[in-house]
Amino acid sequence: MEQIEVKSIIKAPMSHVWECWTAPKHIVHWNFASDDWHCPKADNNLIVGGTFHYTMSAKDNSMSFDFWGTYVSIEFEKHLEILLGDGRKMSVYFESNGDETTVMEKFDPENENPVELQKTGWQMILDNFKTYSEQ
Repeated sequence: MEQIEVKSIIKAPMSHVWECWTAPKHIVHWNFASDDWHCPKADNNLIVGGTFHYTMSAKDNSMSFDFWGTYVSIEFEKHLEILLGDGRKMSVYFESNGDETTVMEKFDPENENPVELQKTGWQMILDNFKTYSEQ
């Protein structure tokens, strides 16, 4: 099956965007799709073979899950290759355009939800990232 792609142009320089994407102190502020969810915990060991673990939780505590993966390849401020915890592949690309940075994610779809729903959810998280990074 073809990978899903989501993309956003952030009005912030690369160094700031990279920091917001990779530092747990920032991740907890943007890594959720809607206002009734949050990311109460984030750990990130940004080395090849290192892992990230993000707790995604409904604010009313009705549901929670751990989203995690292992870094396969890291090109500082350019590209991340990730093997997600369920075996799917994910790539994140960063492209600097002066005072703007384009972030694009490509990932293998999972089999539980329709592709369009997955794309919408991931785009909503990326939109939260954009809003947070531009503040």
